[in-house]
Amino acid sequence: MRKGLYGGLGVKQIHERKGLKKNQQILDHMGSTELAANLFRATQTEEKLNRENIQGKENAGRTHYEVGAKVRQTIADFWGTMPENLPTPDKSVKQIEKEEKKRIGRGSSKPFS
Repeated sequence: MRKGLYGGLGVKQIHERKGLKKNQQILDHMGSTELAANLFRATQTEEKLNRENIQGKENAGRTHYEVGAKVRQTIADFWGTMPENLPTPDKSVKQIEKEEKKRIGRGSSKPFS
């Protein structure tokens, strides 16, 4: 669930904002800042769920939303760009991996050439 971090946007809306096709994964099309915000949200949600022994799908969903909203507020407090407004990288993680495999297969010693 990303709605708290993304100001109420759902997966479909995030896909649309990023201009992604249905078969493209959102996480594969995030830059480092957006990935870091999502990782922080996920780790802090997991910590809160475990620390407070939160049970049930509804309670867990509410916790995911609340933590995401707090991470979003922290970004706003530091005058950061909201996750939904961050640029989508030109290449996905999968595209970069594919290019790197080809590069390694050619025996090139230069990274990302």
